[in-house]
Amino acid sequence: MDVNSSNMIPLHQTTSRKRLDHKREAICIFGTGDFGRSLGMRLLKSGYQVVFGSRNPQNSTLLPSGAQVCTHADALKESEIIFLAVHRENYDFLSALSNLLDGKVLVDVSNNLKMNQYPESNAQYLSQLVPKAIVVKGFNTVSAWALQSGSLDANSQVFVCGDDNKSKQQVMDVARSLGLTPLDQGSLLAAEELENYPLQLFPMWRLPFIITAGLTVFFFLYCVVIKVIHPYVEKNEDNSYLLMVSIPNKIFPIVSLILLGLVYLPGVIAAFLQLYRGTKYKRFPDWLDKWMLCRKQLGLVAFVYGFLHVFYSLIIPLRYSTYWRNIKYITAQLKKNSTSEMEVVWSWKSDAFYASGILGFSVFCLLGITSLPSVSNVMNWREFRFVQSKLGHVTLLLCTVHTALLGWNKFLILSLYKWGLPPAYLLSMVIPCIVLALKLILITPCVDRMVTRIRQGWERKGKGSSDLNI
Repeated sequence: MDVNSSNMIPLHQTTSRKRLDHKREAICIFGTGDFGRSLGMRLLKSGYQVVFGSRNPQNSTLLPSGAQVCTHADALKESEIIFLAVHRENYDFLSALSNLLDGKVLVDVSNNLKMNQYPESNAQYLSQLVPKAIVVKGFNTVSAWALQSGSLDANSQVFVCGDDNKSKQQVMDVARSLGLTPLDQGSLLAAEELENYPLQLFPMWRLPFIITAGLTVFFFLYCVVIKVIHPYVEKNEDNSYLLMVSIPNKIFPIVSLILLGLVYLPGVIAAFLQLYRGTKYKRFPDWLDKWMLCRKQLGLVAFVYGFLHVFYSLIIPLRYSTYWRNIKYITAQLKKNSTSEMEVVWSWKSDAFYASGILGFSVFCLLGITSLPSVSNVMNWREFRFVQSKLGHVTLLLCTVHTALLGWNKFLILSLYKWGLPPAYLLSMVIPCIVLALKLILITPCVDRMVTRIRQGWERKGKGSSDLNI
């Protein structure tokens, strides 16, 4: 068939026409600051026409080339979607444009300087100020830098909320065309939460940081008392040089082991709580919920401290104090004209100490790698649970054995209890040993079957209307 003599249009012409139609679609931006300029540049690269509305259209030297600049009123005539990239304090100019905004989609991208700064969200205030416009909250969690860099980072998610589903879909379509990932957060009532979100500073890391800082400070002071203050008071020895390497190299593995134990302790507590209640249909206490939600962060901090311990251990042979002690020992042997025989027991102990440490840290690295979203996203639930739970407990066991071999039988030597204080490594083993002991109980066949049944929906008699409540 001759396409030129029919009503049909060749595929390449259809594609070209779609591109032209897409090119003719215009997006209006109110605001010529960093975000407005970055958004305009990204829209232009995605094939949109961009019209900037400005109170001073002549001053447009900083705007991306290819964008049109005109007054606010003229800009509104060019587009059905308007991005409002100005602060709440500058919303007043919109009142005079209320009639022109009738039926237009007004996208509020603003944020505040602090959380809950105003009684209502900026988007809700905007909907009251210009009731004829359809207000949609969105793009406030995306930075100007992310728009310029191509959004190859965590800023690629765009949260959108609004009362009109069609308008929300239009804004989400724009986000997709920019290579972003839109997420519908519901009605405009969610705008307050969206505006508070960018102002949060590591919300899931706050508790892990507090715990880590507390443990670090405590064990630093504890080791200073034992290693520096006690020798100075009792023997007038100056061991202050230990503050740089030796004491940190004790703190890092101690805190790392405790944090690793704290990662798996809430899980066993939750299991025993379900066993006690005989049901899974009851909420855990708030403190346990918060604890379980920050387990990933606790594990990552523990991994960082373990990494620091490895690097600090590598420089031990290079230290002057270690070199001096080795020379002193060799000199003493030469003066006595004798040599010490190798003790097989201590050889086993040292080799087992290093082997357990290497294996424990290797599996620890595997836990850290599988925590990355790019890795965890390609694993199914069973694989992820096997690595994070099963291998996680193996890691805790190996690291605990590594610490126990370090101490060996030193806990029996009373002279090592300076001023009655036990060696620091003993304190680090308390929580891991509790976790391992409780986990050993949970993996026994009879207990494991009961926990599995409860998590599948079974309830003990007296806890519900029937034995099986799913």
